[in-house]
Amino acid sequence: MARGRTAVMAAALVAALAPVTFGGPAAVAASPAATAADTAAEVGTVVQEGGRLTVPAGEEGPVTLRFTATLPAGVKGPVTASFQLDTWLTEDEPDSSPVSEDVIRSVCAVNGVSYGECAWDMPYHPAVLNDPPTRPSLDLPAVPAAETLTYTVTLDADQTATVLGRLRALVELRDSTGSTVAQGTLGLDFVPGTPSAQRRGAVHARDKDGVLWRHEGTGDVTRPFAPRKRVGGGWNAYTAVVPITTPTADGRGDLVARDKAGVLWYHQGTGKPSAPFAPRKRIGGGWNAYTALVGVGDGSLVARDRDGVLWRYKGEHNTLYGPRKRVGGGWNTYTALTMSGARDGALGRDKDGVLWKYNRWGLYPSPPFQQRQRVGGGWNTYTAIAGTAELGRDEYPDLVARDRDGKLWLYQGVRKSLSGLVPGSTRSLVSGGWNTYNLIF
Repeated sequence: MARGRTAVMAAALVAALAPVTFGGPAAVAASPAATAADTAAEVGTVVQEGGRLTVPAGEEGPVTLRFTATLPAGVKGPVTASFQLDTWLTEDEPDSSPVSEDVIRSVCAVNGVSYGECAWDMPYHPAVLNDPPTRPSLDLPAVPAAETLTYTVTLDADQTATVLGRLRALVELRDSTGSTVAQGTLGLDFVPGTPSAQRRGAVHARDKDGVLWRHEGTGDVTRPFAPRKRVGGGWNAYTAVVPITTPTADGRGDLVARDKAGVLWYHQGTGKPSAPFAPRKRIGGGWNAYTALVGVGDGSLVARDRDGVLWRYKGEHNTLYGPRKRVGGGWNTYTALTMSGARDGALGRDKDGVLWKYNRWGLYPSPPFQQRQRVGGGWNTYTAIAGTAELGRDEYPDLVARDRDGKLWLYQGVRKSLSGLVPGSTRSLVSGGWNTYNLIF
């Protein structure tokens, strides 16, 4: 689930909860009881260079925020500055922040002088607020007073920063007495960036010579995969190869493979994209009794026998062990089965070309799947389907499907109220030439 749903975008409620004023000098008015000295006090301006700044929340790296403060004459230094965001964060789960500990990393400079790292304060609050919330803020370095002060702040945001969304920041500069000497607003738009490698999916494909190739997700659905990488040869020794945990671009994801003699082997993910699978370990024989093997996503495996009965093998410490547990019959109705790619169940295509989603039910020994949900028809046009982790930027799992012409299509995941996470109804072309592969997973 995307963490963005746990943040309260509170700009519309700011005035009701706390007397924070966002705006320039015009927004600061003297009260009727103000003294002549107060009324006469000047407040300088803060101007953002280049307008609103787009901050990608992902692996793009830092972007630079620049703004200039013009101070009234006679300001005594040192001058301190800070800005506060017009939002707040509510806890993701009890006592859990919706953002990472170092969600934004910043380096600050003033008038060309570097002051190194500047620390953000990112407090979070219970879902029910009894007191006005403390908003995220950044303290800027204290500097000597000058007619103008130009601030340069880099913003390097990770993926959890998407919860911040489109917002404003109130900037205030204070003199040595604590009086406000300049004030203004900045515009910041935190947008989904490239997910980290551990969140991006990877698809593997075996060619007709038995060479296994790796296609790592880019996080950009207009070009979903980076150039393929060779994993190694000899994979035509297997009659079935299936992931049991979700393959990701950082080299993680375990799989099992059945050889022609019916022996099942385990390949643990290494976390090294250049060599993603460790040397195999023998699980046991007799697996030719099954016509389909599917990973559930949590390390467990389900296997369909020739009578259409589905059996479950519990995953334990990255290995499989017996005795098997009967799930139920009738699974011969499916011509294709695949892990959903989200650690949350499986997808099955029936003989009529209808795709069904089985959400994972819970921990062992509970049944592995909930009641199936219909995704849609027309899937008989494909010769291979494979669920994947996220290939875009919305944190929903995706699916790729190859048609009879060798074209690979991408279905981005969507969330439906009953079905949960399922492939969407629209597809986009990845590329052609995928008929060179006899296995895609």
